[in-house]
Amino acid sequence: MTTAKAEMLQQIQSGQGFIAALDQSGGSTPKALKGYGIEEDAFSNDEEMFALIHDMRSRIVTAPCFNGEKVIGAILFERTMDGDAGGKPVPALLWDRGVVPFLKVDKGLEDEADGVQLMKANPGLDALCERAVAKGVFGTKMRSVVNLANPAGIKAIVEQQFAEAARIAAHGLVPIIEPEVNIKSTERDAADRLLLKEMLAALDEWTGAPVMLKLSLPTEAGLFQPLVDHAKVLRVVALSGGFARPEACVELAKNPGIIASFSRALLEDLRHQMSDDEFNSSLGGAINDIHAASVA
Repeated sequence: MTTAKAEMLQQIQSGQGFIAALDQSGGSTPKALKGYGIEEDAFSNDEEMFALIHDMRSRIVTAPCFNGEKVIGAILFERTMDGDAGGKPVPALLWDRGVVPFLKVDKGLEDEADGVQLMKANPGLDALCERAVAKGVFGTKMRSVVNLANPAGIKAIVEQQFAEAARIAAHGLVPIIEPEVNIKSTERDAADRLLLKEMLAALDEWTGAPVMLKLSLPTEAGLFQPLVDHAKVLRVVALSGGFARPEACVELAKNPGIIASFSRALLEDLRHQMSDDEFNSSLGGAINDIHAASVA
């Protein structure tokens, strides 16, 4: 293991902070820009849209408060990984600041079947993992969604996640496995319990290096403690899942050992019209709130 990889592993394993999710892609980008105060009439094609979201992300990752003291990792969209910020490739800039770079690698969701949305087929995954390794990325993230407490669907989602995780781990990357339970589901608590059962079974079968898990905060606080304590789990992180930041932080603090990996809840108060002082102050406040809930 290289020195940098060993240092990144140490930061993720024991760092007292959270992981920023800066990985909105294709379909979710216009929504992210709108939240940032940029309407859809500000761009006329994908290139212009992605340039605007890259400017937003560059402003975030170069902000003085965005460093490894409270933000221990950041999940990037592929174009962000390939871009520069502050005169450096983004993964290098992040690690210079003590923030471990991850990459979103899934290609979106299939239509719902058996109450879940599996990930679309990803034939280019191995090539993408090779590029990520070359750029100094530590790990990856891939998302699928559980909408209903359907045993067959949840079993299928966990099997797919772990099969892809094996492909990723073969490149020396640490996979973040993310089977998101929809927090608006009427069957959320039952889905949480089915997911826990299937995840524990899959971890018992897992023979590779430890993985990370990114989960919706459970209806019952502390339900996922067996995953937090599992020897084959490097870290459990939580998505905000549609909760606004105050509520997300309250829910997170009820689950010791789980840290945040928030996207919308981190960025919700940022606007492109802000002066640098306003922007840095707003981002710093969000980082402080999420950090406090993560280490509570």
